[in-house]
Amino acid sequence: MLKVSNVEAFYGRIQALKGINLQIKEKEIVTLVGSNGAGKTTLLKTICGLIKPKSGSIIFDNKEITNMNPHEIVKLGLSMSPEGRQIFPKMTVEENLELGAYTRKEKNEIKESYEKMYSLFPRLYERRTQAAGTMSGGEQQMLAIGRALMSKPKLLLLDEPSLGLAPLLVEVIFELIKEINNQGTTILLIEQNARMALNIAHRGYVIETGKIVLEDEAYALLQSEAIKNAYLGAE
Repeated sequence: MLKVSNVEAFYGRIQALKGINLQIKEKEIVTLVGSNGAGKTTLLKTICGLIKPKSGSIIFDNKEITNMNPHEIVKLGLSMSPEGRQIFPKMTVEENLELGAYTRKEKNEIKESYEKMYSLFPRLYERRTQAAGTMSGGEQQMLAIGRALMSKPKLLLLDEPSLGLAPLLVEVIFELIKEINNQGTTILLIEQNARMALNIAHRGYVIETGKIVLEDEAYALLQSEAIKNAYLGAE
């Protein structure tokens, strides 16, 4: 579904991505593990078209998207829930969700998507007329994911979905991620809690200073002593 080949990206003169190669198959959960500043978010933004790569290619669903604009990429079926949620705080929950469907025209299908979001996130239905900024962090994260799903993506990029959440809410978010995948959406996940991410993923990549240094099945990465020492910590 996604093939990233030899992608390089820069911030000014600073090279952030150094020949990235990555592939994701349909209906997989793939997680990207790495420390802060390793290039994880930069890679997601490059895939989404928010950062233009200096070289390399990005193929999504058999289409070249390397130099496409972000809204064109969303139309093709690729959407991101960004780090820090970035909801519109003064708008209602329903208005935030509506913005997620801005590339779609079919009103009946959009209505079905609302119903699907409210089924997946019952709390959002309860809060649908509430200003998004008045909700809890966990509810805002549900809204950010729901907004991304309103574009009806084939591939969903999740950037740090558990950031700043209490442990119980983190478990809720991860159960929701598994359910979204079970319903047929392919997922690329960046997550500070590498152990939890690898526990729900099919495969994983490890990125260090803009380079992919390791890729394997998720269970194999969980067993790797090097990965345990660098990213997993104690049980």
